Amino acid sequence: NTLQVSVFVFVTALIGLLTYLSCRGQNRGSQSQSEYFLAGGGLAWYFVAGSITLTNLSTDQLVGMNGNQMALLVWWELAAIIGLIILAKVFIPVYYKYNCTTTTELLEKRYNNKHIRAVIGGLFFLGNALIYMPAVIYSGALFMQTMFKVDIPLMYIATAFAIVGAIYAFFGGLRAVAVSDTYNGLLVLGMAVLVVFLALNAIDYDFRGIPEDRLTLIGDADSPIPWPTLLTGMIFIQMYYWGTNQAIIQRALGAKNLKEGQKGLLLASFIKILGPIIVVLPGLIAFHLFEGNLETADSAYPELVRKVLPNAWVGFFAAVLFGAILSSFNSVLNSSVTLFGIDIYKQHINKNADEKTVVKYGKTF
Repeated sequence: NTLQVSVFVFVTALIGLLTYLSCRGQNRGSQSQSEYFLAGGGLAWYFVAGSITLTNLSTDQLVGMNGNQMALLVWWELAAIIGLIILAKVFIPVYYKYNCTTTTELLEKRYNNKHIRAVIGGLFFLGNALIYMPAVIYSGALFMQTMFKVDIPLMYIATAFAIVGAIYAFFGGLRAVAVSDTYNGLLVLGMAVLVVFLALNAIDYDFRGIPEDRLTLIGDADSPIPWPTLLTGMIFIQMYYWGTNQAIIQRALGAKNLKEGQKGLLLASFIKILGPIIVVLPGLIAFHLFEGNLETADSAYPELVRKVLPNAWVGFFAAVLFGAILSSFNSVLNSSVTLFGIDIYKQHINKNADEKTVVKYGKTF
C-alpha cells in the first residue's frame, strides 16, 4: 500500500544520503586500484565488521536458511564463528604479509606460477557470476514480491536489482559498499531480532506441534547435517569459505592496518552469535504458525514478516532488506571485478596496463 511504499522510499533514500556524506571527500574521484578495490586502505574496524556481516547476511540467508525450517542449521552458523576466528588469526596475517589484493594472488606467490592464479581466479569469478549473485537477487526478488504482494514477474524484479546494484558498484567502489553495508547491517540486525521477538509472542513461546525431526540438533545418517560432519567436514568447509572468499577478505584487506582488520573480523565473529536466532528460529516459528501450508518453503520468512510486523514497519523492513540485497550483490560484484581486473586482465590481457586502465576494464567487464 501507499504507506509501505512511502516508508520504503524514505528509508532507502536516507541510507543512500548517509553513505554519500560518509564517503564525500574520501578520494571518490580516484581511479587507483587501492581506492576502488581496497578503499585506499582506510576502512575502520567497525566498517570492516559491518560490511562482512551484511555481505554474509542477506535474503539468501534470511529467506533460504529459514526456508529449511530445521534447527540443525544452528551448527552451520556456530561453525562460522570458528571460521572467522581462524581467518582473523591465521589467514589474514599471511595475506597482509604478502601484500595481496586478491586471495588468488597468494597462490602465485606461494607456487611462483601466475597461471594457477588465473585458473583459480577464473573459477571464483564464474562461481560469483553463476551461483552466488543469482541466488542473492532471486531470494531478494522473492522477498519483495511476497512482502508487497505485487503482480510483477520475479524475473523483472530480479533484473531491476541487478541493474541498480551494478550501477552502485560501478561508481562507488569498496568504500561506498562497506559504508552502506554497515548502515544497512545495523538496521537488518535490529529488525531481524524484532521479527523473532514478535514471532515468539505470536506462538506464545510454545514449540509444541513442531515435528521432533525439525527440532533435533543431532542429525542421523540421512539428515542434511549428519552429526559426524560436525567433527570433520564442517570446520574445513568454514575454513575454506571464510579463508578464500574474496568478497569477505577484501574488506579486511581494505582496513587501515592488520590489527584494524583483525578487530573487524573478530567483531563480525561475535555478531555471528545472533545467526541461529535470526536465520533458524524464524523458520521453525513459521512452520508452527502456517502448519506447513505455504506456497513454497522460501516464502516462510517473508510471510512471517508480513504476519507479525505492523503495517508501516513492513515498508521499513523491506527498505532495509532492499539495501541488504544490494549490498550483498555489490560486494560480490566488486570482488568479481577485482578478480578479473587484477588476476586476469592485468596478468594475461594487458600486462602494461596502468592502475586507471585496470580499474576501467575491470568495471566494464
